[in-house]
Amino acid sequence: MKKKDHYLKIVEWSEEDQCYVGSIPGWIGKCCHGDNEEDVYRQLCQILDEWIEIYENDNIPLPPGISGKKFSGKFQLRVDSDLHKALAIRAMQANESLNSFCSKILRKTILQTGHLKANNCIERD
Repeated sequence: MKKKDHYLKIVEWSEEDQCYVGSIPGWIGKCCHGDNEEDVYRQLCQILDEWIEIYENDNIPLPPGISGKKFSGKFQLRVDSDLHKALAIRAMQANESLNSFCSKILRKTILQTGHLKANNCIERD
């Protein structure tokens, strides 16, 4: 397996930018964009190759990759492994810990439903 195969490559549509945007969660943020999804993916792979080469030339350890990583499905709260992986990827994209990211999502959801008081106590139905 090539070193670049250890890293998750994401190309997604950006409503804000009205184009496809590529990133490597946990390492390289949004770094390329374009109107064609396949072209953006090729750009992203080229950028990843360049970053790996730079790190190796400078004797800097490569960050751990996410591809192939096993997710247990729990972090105090048991969830299915697909949800765990999706949350972990989004947390990396936001440069946050999984705990912090999930906490913000849960808090936002509770606030939107009106079940969180100003003093941060959850109201019971």
